[in-house]
Formats: sequence, structure tokens, C-alpha cells
Amino acid sequence: MLPLDGITVIALEHAVAAPFATRQLADLGARVIKIERPGKGDFARGYDTRARGMSSHFVWSNRSKESLTLDLKSKDGMKVLSKLIDTADILVQNLAPGAANRMGLGFETLHAKHPKLIICNISGYGPNGPETDRKAYDLLVQAEAGFLSITGTDTKPSKAGISVADIAAGMYAYTNILAALLQRGKTGKGAEINISMLEALAEWIGYPMYYATDGAEPPARAGAAHATIFPYGPFMAGDGKEVMLGLQNDREWTTFCRDILEAPALETDPRFDSNHARAANKLDLTAIIMATFSKWSAEEVITKLSAAGIANARMNDMAGLWAHPQLKARGRWREVDTPVGPMPALLPPGGVGAEPRMDAIPALGQHSRAILEELGMDSASIDALSGKGVI
Repeated sequence: MLPLDGITVIALEHAVAAPFATRQLADLGARVIKIERPGKGDFARGYDTRARGMSSHFVWSNRSKESLTLDLKSKDGMKVLSKLIDTADILVQNLAPGAANRMGLGFETLHAKHPKLIICNISGYGPNGPETDRKAYDLLVQAEAGFLSITGTDTKPSKAGISVADIAAGMYAYTNILAALLQRGKTGKGAEINISMLEALAEWIGYPMYYATDGAEPPARAGAAHATIFPYGPFMAGDGKEVMLGLQNDREWTTFCRDILEAPALETDPRFDSNHARAANKLDLTAIIMATFSKWSAEEVITKLSAAGIANARMNDMAGLWAHPQLKARGRWREVDTPVGPMPALLPPGGVGAEPRMDAIPALGQHSRAILEELGMDSASIDALSGKGVI
């Protein structure tokens, strides 16, 4: 038995934030019915074709779901949705700003009929305020939340290589839904959850915000290095490959000087005897580190750092992550079915009790007929909806 066995989620979702949240609910055993546009589906299905002809985003965030195509602009489509909501525990939506309320899917409207229903709304800027109707995509929210101002090099800001604003919102949606289920168990009542991408990413940027308290200078953009701790970042080894290392305290600095640099006098050198000093004199210290590392290959550097208890990492690419020996040794890989055959998939982190659910990625509308039959519709009625383009 999985923690969310018996829980039904209706997902009016697209792109990343809501699908990532509901996929994690499915991981825990929830039944997730994904509502998609007839003929087109979630537009993330068309982002790319890199996952054996499927979209990489869609494959990642939509396993273990059922796909029901439904035209929600039609009366017949809304009737079907209303029947589905009658069976649901949770409704998740990240439609365009204001769309859910215009469709009669606002909390006040639904709560009167379904007092136990949990409704989670994911938007760019929240349900009120001057920006509430503003469209929001991941990169745009990275800019609004100040993320770009602290990411990149000193000459050029850079976006995150993943949809960090979407993922932040999806994670807060997921955890808030779990909290709402616990609360419902105590009160018997559902709840409304409003997740803003801006607010989610702003929470993740708490340290840079506090670093810049009262108008102080924000952390400088430092590329792959840390903005305020040094040495903490990439350094070139003698074979031309980079190694990441990180020193967090003066005890590690002492070890680094003695065991790696083989220069114990540097420990008390006033240029380097505190993190503040090392950061202020990073060019001098970088030259010393590079001169030492140039004698060894990247793997030799990693071996020496590990033996000395200095935190380090390889600069892996995606091929390196696919082949990571730790993921293999921990048994983290599984296979999931897809419309084009089996695909490898990572088990989600953590887990409570039984192994998380790892079911198929659905084809567009794959479950439409079966779901409508569950709602009591006969074949002729379903065929009629199909003929009108409702499903």
C-alpha cells in the first residue's frame, strides 16, 4: 500500500509546474487523471522530440497518469469534468490567469458542492495584486525574482539550465497538497491552495535577499564558483579537465594547505587566513591552486581531495549522470512503459513504505474511453462525444 492509494486527482495542467506536482502525487499512489486538449494535448508534449521521439519534459513529469482528452470550451466537456470532480479528492490547475474562475472552478463555487475537495491553483503571481493577470513562463519569473541577477558571470547573467521557477512552484504545490490532506483528515474539510511561481522562487532566493539587506550590495555573479566562499568552485587539473572543490571552514583550509598544496605556511598567510581574506585575494590563491593541480589529472586531484576529506565533485555532463556509479550502486534506475517502448526512469528521492509507483507515460487520450465508461457512459454516447470533437 502506498501513502496516497485511494486518492483521486483531477489535473487541468500543462507545461512543468503542475505536471511535476501531480506526478509526485502519482508516485505516492494517487490516481491522477490528466485533462488534455483533444488532438493537441499538453503543449509540453511538443517541446522537443529528444526522448526517443517524445518530449523530454513530458516524459519526466507525466508518468503514472491517465490521459483524458476533453474540450472544456464545450458544454458536454464541462459536464464530463463536473462528473469527474464529483469523484475527486484534489483538483490541480495551472490554466491561464483567471481561466478557472471563468469556468466555474473557483474555490467558493466548488467548495459549496464539494466541501472535502482540495483545490490547488498554480499561477505566476498569485490570485490578487497588480500582477495577477500577467502571463508567467519560467524564464520570465527567473528574471522577476532576481534569479538572473545573481546567476552567470560578472559580465553576463544566465538562466538556470532547468525550469527552476516551475520546479519550485511544483514542489510547494506538492507539499501543500500533502499538508491539506493531513488537515482534511482532522477537520473533514477541503482547502484552497494558491501557489505563485514568483513567491516560490523568491523563497528559494532567501540567502541572496538577506545578503543584500537594507540596500546592501547583492552577491556578485561568479559563474560556477561560489559568490562569497573561496575556494569553492571549478579548478583546472593538468589534463585539462575541471574539478569542483569546496572549503567551508578554517579547519578544512588547514588540511588543504598541508595535505594538498603541501604549503603549511599558507595557513597563516594574512592574504588567506580567513574566508573573507581568501575571497578578497582569490586571484592569488587561484594561481597557487592551479599550479599545484597542474601536476595531476582530474581523477588524481579527486583522489587526493577525497583522501584528505576535502569536499569535491566531478564536472559531469548528462552522459556522466546517466552513467553515474552511485545511482547504479544504489539501485535507483527502473523502467517505465511509454507509447514508444520502455524508458529508463529514476526512482523519486526518499520514499515511505512500498516502492513508489512507476507506471507508464500515457499517450494522448489513451484512457478517455475507459474513464468515461467508469462515469456510466455507454459506447454510443462516447462515440457521439468523439464525433463532436469533445474527446
